[in-house]
Amino acid sequence: MERAFSKGAARRSAAGKGRRRIRPGLLPHLEALYSRYNRREFVAPDPLQFLFAYPDPFDREIVGMIGSALAFGNVKQILHSVDQVLAHMAPPRHFLDAATRRSLERTFHGFRHRYITGRELSALLWGMKQAIERHGSLGACYASGLQPDHPTVLPALQDYVQLLRAEGGLSKNYLLAEPAKGSACKRHHLFLRWMVRKDAVDPGGWEAIPPAKLIIPVDTHMHRIGLALGLTRRKQANLAAALEITAAFRKFAPEDPVRYDFSLTRLGIRKDTDLVGFLTACRRPCKYVA
Repeated sequence: MERAFSKGAARRSAAGKGRRRIRPGLLPHLEALYSRYNRREFVAPDPLQFLFAYPDPFDREIVGMIGSALAFGNVKQILHSVDQVLAHMAPPRHFLDAATRRSLERTFHGFRHRYITGRELSALLWGMKQAIERHGSLGACYASGLQPDHPTVLPALQDYVQLLRAEGGLSKNYLLAEPAKGSACKRHHLFLRWMVRKDAVDPGGWEAIPPAKLIIPVDTHMHRIGLALGLTRRKQANLAAALEITAAFRKFAPEDPVRYDFSLTRLGIRKDTDLVGFLTACRRPCKYVA
C-alpha cells in the first residue's frame, strides 16, 4: 500500500513542481491570516467545538471521529446531529466500552443525518469499538499503520478505514471514504488535523503521529483558494489536488503543512472576512507584519 501511494505522490509532486511557481511573498500573508484568525473564538459554528469539552484524549478521539464523519451538509444540521449522538455517549469511551452491537442499534434507532441512518452510524461506532479493543485506542490503531519512511499519512489512513469498514460491516463509503479510490478524504484529514496538531485551535492528543505527515483537508472551498493562490492546477478537488496543495504549503511550513488550514477556511465562511481582498493582497507585496 505504501509503495503505491508513495510512488504516486512522488510523481504528482514532481509534475507539480514543473508547472507551479509558488509566490515567495505569500508566506507573510499566510502568517498574518494565521495570527488574526487561528483563535478559539473563531471556531464556532464548527464540529471542532465539541472536542474542547473532552480533556481526555480517549474521549476526544471518539468525539472527533463522530464530528468529522458527520461534517457534511448544513452546519446547523451537522451540529444538531453531533449533539444528538453525543447526548447518548456520556462519557464516550465508557459508553463504547460497555456497548454491544444490539445496544448501539437500539440507542440510535431513528437517527438520521441527511442520508446517514442510525444503522450506519451504529456500524461506524461498532467498528470504532473493535479498533479500540484491538489496539487500545483509535490513535494507537491509526499509528500502527504508519511507518517512519511513509511520506504522508495515506497508508495508515487506508488501513484505518479498511479496518473500521470491515469490523463495522459498512458496505457504503458515505461515512468512510477511501484514499485508494482517489478521494480527497476531506473529513478524515480534518479529523487528523484536530487530533495531531496542537495550538490555539486544534486540541491534539495523538502524539505518535508527526504533523509533518498530515494532508490538507480539501473541499471545494479550499480547492478554489488553492487554484487562486497557484498552489494547484488540478480541476477537481480530489486526492491529487490535496497532495499538490499540501506540497505547496510544505514549502512554507515543512513540519506543519496544514498550519494555515483553519485560518484559510474562515475566509468565505465568516461574515467578517474578505476572501477576495485576501487573494488580491496576495498578488501584491505584503504590507502586514507577520
